[in-house]
Amino acid sequence: MKHALFCGLALFAAAAGAQAPQPVRPANVLPPAGVQSASLPVAMAPTFAAGDPREIRAQLAPRRFTTLAAEIGAKVSRIAVSEGGSFRAGQLLVAFDCGLQRAQHDKARAALTGSEKAWQANTRLAELHSIGRVELDLSEAEVAKNRAEVNAMGTMLNKCSIAAPFGGRVAEQKVREQQYAQPGQPLLEIIDDSVLELEFLVPSRWLAWLKPGHQFKVSIDEAGKTFPAKVQRIGARVDPVSQSIKLTATIDGRFPELVAGMSGRVSMTPPSP
Repeated sequence: MKHALFCGLALFAAAAGAQAPQPVRPANVLPPAGVQSASLPVAMAPTFAAGDPREIRAQLAPRRFTTLAAEIGAKVSRIAVSEGGSFRAGQLLVAFDCGLQRAQHDKARAALTGSEKAWQANTRLAELHSIGRVELDLSEAEVAKNRAEVNAMGTMLNKCSIAAPFGGRVAEQKVREQQYAQPGQPLLEIIDDSVLELEFLVPSRWLAWLKPGHQFKVSIDEAGKTFPAKVQRIGARVDPVSQSIKLTATIDGRFPELVAGMSGRVSMTPPSP
């Protein structure tokens, strides 16, 4: 009786073990090192056909831009163009109160006039052998010194106003009128938005067909429109890590609604093989 009961229990345990479900490994969990698993899918990198269009993010940037800074310490008397305003090349942008510098320039000119007269008198006395050579040379050196001082003060006066190095717009005004500016202090950020450029990265293998002048389209998010563009310059070096290269392109045409800083999607289609 006990032997029959023991055999029955053994058969029941064997049947239960055969029907127990096996644990399922999640698809994103790799097997331990050294263990082969034929049931796990192998992740493959996406491939693209040579003729598939590509969309790349890019941002509009001005062709030229710079920050104008004060070269002298003086009070700002006038800012001719406010933030966002347009200007022409050579137009006055900032003027300083340079009353002290003008007074110093006048003083240097008066000293030069006096030294020139003294040198002329000493030259006449030297012709009459009434003065030594050393005194004549010293008076001549004094003239050179005062002339250099006049030139230095004239250069200083030229820095009392700042003219636009190129035509464009004021992007940011960093100083106010009647504010004292220190030498080297930024005053205005200006940009040349006559031509807007795009800088973006593309796969380096595109160099096989991509050349300057290549035309494409760019969709600007803020404008909600698509604009024509063309490649202007190709970078001089390929990034060995990302296998990409930088391109510089320009918007083909003049569109008043476009502003520097806008961004969008560049659409390029590699040619079919």
